[in-house]
Amino acid sequence: MSQSKPVVPQNDNVAHAIAGAGGGVLSMALTYPLITLSTRAQVESKRADTAFLAAVQKIVAREGVSGLYAGLSSALFGISVTNFVYYYWYEWTRAFFEAAAVRAGRASKKLTTVESMIAGAIAGSATVILTNPIWVVNTRMTTRKTAAQEAQEAQEADPEAAQPAGRSGTLPGKRAAPPSTVGTLLNLLRTEGPQALFSGVVPALVLVINPILQYTLFEQMKNTVEKRRRITPAVAFFLGALGKLFATSVTYPYITVKSQMHVAGSGKKEGVFAALSRVVREEGYAGLYKGIGPKVTQSVLTAALLFAFKDVLYEQTIRLRGTAAAKKALAA
Repeated sequence: MSQSKPVVPQNDNVAHAIAGAGGGVLSMALTYPLITLSTRAQVESKRADTAFLAAVQKIVAREGVSGLYAGLSSALFGISVTNFVYYYWYEWTRAFFEAAAVRAGRASKKLTTVESMIAGAIAGSATVILTNPIWVVNTRMTTRKTAAQEAQEAQEADPEAAQPAGRSGTLPGKRAAPPSTVGTLLNLLRTEGPQALFSGVVPALVLVINPILQYTLFEQMKNTVEKRRRITPAVAFFLGALGKLFATSVTYPYITVKSQMHVAGSGKKEGVFAALSRVVREEGYAGLYKGIGPKVTQSVLTAALLFAFKDVLYEQTIRLRGTAAAKKALAA
C-alpha cells in the first residue's frame, strides 16, 4: 500500500515568516541593480534624468560594477526583517479570521476580499513602523555621492564656477571607498538626530496600500485558480507578478516622494502633499513617475520570485522542523 504524502499545514505563522524572509533575500539579491537605478532616478533633478542603459554605464564608469549594489547589505537585512514581520502578522491575522469563520459556521474559511485587506493593513503598518529606519539608511547608501561625483556634477552645471579637478580631496581616477551601513547610520544620527530615521514614515504608511493591493489580488486569484488546479511555483510566480504590477503602478508617486524624504537633509523637511505638489510644479506629473521602468520591472520580478521561492521554502522549513523534532524525540 503506497504511503500518502503528508499534508503541509498552512497556519504556521513562524514558518511563513521564515520562508517569506528567505524568499525576500533571494529575490532582492537577484534584482538589486534595478532598485539602485530606480532609487537614484527618484531623487535626481529633472536635469539629471538619463536613459536606462546610459544610467547603468554612468554608475559603472564612476563607481565600478559595485556601484550597482550600493547598500545591498542593508537592503538584504531590511528585506529579511520586513518580510519576516509582514508574513508573521499577516498569517497571524489570517489564522484569526479563519478561526472566526469556523466558529461562525461559514461554508468556506478562506479570507474574503475585505478580510485580506484588513490583514494586509495590520501587517503592513507593523512592518513600516519597525523597519523604516533600515530603509532610510539603505536609501542614503544607494543614493550616496562621492566628492568626485559632486565636483563633476557641479562642473557640468556651471563649468566656470566649478572647482578645479583634485580640489575635492579625492584623487582623479581613484574611487572613494563606499561608506558602510554602520558608518552611514552613525553619520545620520550625528548630523540629523534619531528623528531622521523616521523620515518618510507617513508616505510609507500610505504605501501600506501597495502590499494590500498586491496580496489581496494575489489571494483572490489564487483562490480562483485553486478550484481548477494545484498552485505550482510557476503559477505562483505569474500570479505574484500580476499582483505587484498592479500595486506598484497605482502607488508609484508615493514611492517617489518617500525616497526623496529619506534623503532630504534636516533643513528640507516637508509634508507628503507639499512634496507631491513641489514635484508636479517643478517637473510636471511625469516627475512623479521617475524611474518607474526599472522599479516596476524590479518589483514585478521580486514579487514573482518571492512567491515562487516562498512556497518551496515554507515546505522545507516545515519538513526540517519535523525532522528536528523527530530526532529530539528519539534522543529523549
